[in-house]
Amino acid sequence: MPGHKLGKGMPSEFLESLHLLDVTEIPGTDNLHFPQGAIKEAQELAAKAFGAEYTFFLVNGSTCGIHAMIMTACGPGDRLIVARDCHKSVIGGMMLAGAEPVYICPEFDGRFNISTAVTEDEIERVLKENPDAKGVLITRPNYHGVCADIQRIAHLVHSCGKILMVDEAHGAHFRFNKKLPVCAMDSGADICVQSAHKTLPAFTQSAYLHVKSSKIDIDRLKMNLSLLQTTSPSYILMSSLDIARAIMENAGDKLLEKLLGLVDCFEKSLSGIEGYFLLNKSLLGAFHHDRTRLVINVANTGLTGFEAEKLLRREFNTQVEMSDLCNIVCIATIADSAESFDRLLYGLGEIASKFKQQSKLTDIYIGEPDIPPRKIELKDVSYIKAELVMLERATGRVSLQMVTPYPPGIPVLCPGEVISGDAVEYIRSIRAMGGNVLGLGEKGEIQVAV
Repeated sequence: MPGHKLGKGMPSEFLESLHLLDVTEIPGTDNLHFPQGAIKEAQELAAKAFGAEYTFFLVNGSTCGIHAMIMTACGPGDRLIVARDCHKSVIGGMMLAGAEPVYICPEFDGRFNISTAVTEDEIERVLKENPDAKGVLITRPNYHGVCADIQRIAHLVHSCGKILMVDEAHGAHFRFNKKLPVCAMDSGADICVQSAHKTLPAFTQSAYLHVKSSKIDIDRLKMNLSLLQTTSPSYILMSSLDIARAIMENAGDKLLEKLLGLVDCFEKSLSGIEGYFLLNKSLLGAFHHDRTRLVINVANTGLTGFEAEKLLRREFNTQVEMSDLCNIVCIATIADSAESFDRLLYGLGEIASKFKQQSKLTDIYIGEPDIPPRKIELKDVSYIKAELVMLERATGRVSLQMVTPYPPGIPVLCPGEVISGDAVEYIRSIRAMGGNVLGLGEKGEIQVAV
């Protein structure tokens, strides 16, 4: 990402006129915080295109939309059932709202060494144990393109009288081709956030917040957005949101059909190269998968995903979206061409040939630690005195930091949680394998409660 791929997915007239679009709130340009003209019309067009009742343009990324969504649905002390594979912005939103998380764990796939998705049965169990919860927030799709059965989950959540919130940051393209997973707004979700810049031809920081429910207090949501978004919103970002909507509404189905054809050809070609296999629906059982998200397992080459990513960038001028222990992950969008896929395929073929004598990685499984107990509530963390200690000496202490391998941005430790020995070992292992972990100092220190 971004999904416009260096401008290839955007109209040239738009890119040549960016300086003319960098304006402010003057007569004729409207005001994001009180839209009555062009912005109001653009948001209404987006709501229609994405199947929502209301759509709000976000210029501070999906992060501010997630914050606003949680702050609108929850007040201080309210419980929110949250899938543990949430983005760190969800934790931040609960801290701002004063909400108390009730975490549920997604399933885990040992072949790819990744979390997949939460199940309806697990959500039902936690709802029964927490009948006072305000709602449920799930991430769908996750960074690897895996999608929970949202229609069944929506029916369950609504049967309990709760709100279903969806972080659909990676699924803004779903609605525009029936071969892709069904989108949140067409599945019964009350409110969802989409990062336009991830999978659509839109600029970084541009996102949508969609609402399709009488359970959401629209006036409160507008107030929260006005508190969280800049008072100097970028008209360049807002214009890119409108253009991305127009492209997808008018030609999205055809463009995605072409993209899926390129994906099919890539999959067939990759199957002829020893050492790789792709994540797909047939491997996921009840879960669905976004076929435009290429999750390529490289363990049989003898390389970690981190190593494969570096080789592709350094030797073949190909930058993948992310890597983890076993996989590289690529985001394919309507701005990609056959040449993009050919270059990736060539690089993978050369790597496989170069390392074909290397032993397969069969023992690199690093088990994700259990969710640690929470000793300090999120709403109180900011007021706790802190000190820095080395991670190796932090077992048993209470973390005041969110510690997150990034990407994909899923927290191992959340603020207020007790640091377990398993969590310390997991974090050390990720770093030793070449992964990045946010929330630690340069020397590996962590902020803990005194």
